[in-house]
Amino acid sequence: MGHDPLRDVVDAPLFIVPRVMERLRALQPALDGVAREVFERLRAQLLDGVEGHPTRFWVLKQVQKSLEAVDAEDAETRKRFGAALKELLAILGTDDGGVIP
Repeated sequence: MGHDPLRDVVDAPLFIVPRVMERLRALQPALDGVAREVFERLRAQLLDGVEGHPTRFWVLKQVQKSLEAVDAEDAETRKRFGAALKELLAILGTDDGGVIP
């Protein structure tokens, strides 16, 4: 079994206020195809669940699943997807903890 990138993540509370949720809803990354579908699914999961699970670890677990879903895409798509995820995490007030390659 491979290295779990979340193993070394230090959990921390996230401060999810209405402005954060508004910025998350408004984020429009330049993605298409599978990457866009995966990003939209992640955003929906976060909008639905982050207020009930406002922790860095919970968010990064969702992000990790999304990264796995685009793993078969080409390098440029994965790079753009990673940049979009970093922007999303900045909105949520955390970093990627090394989860995003």
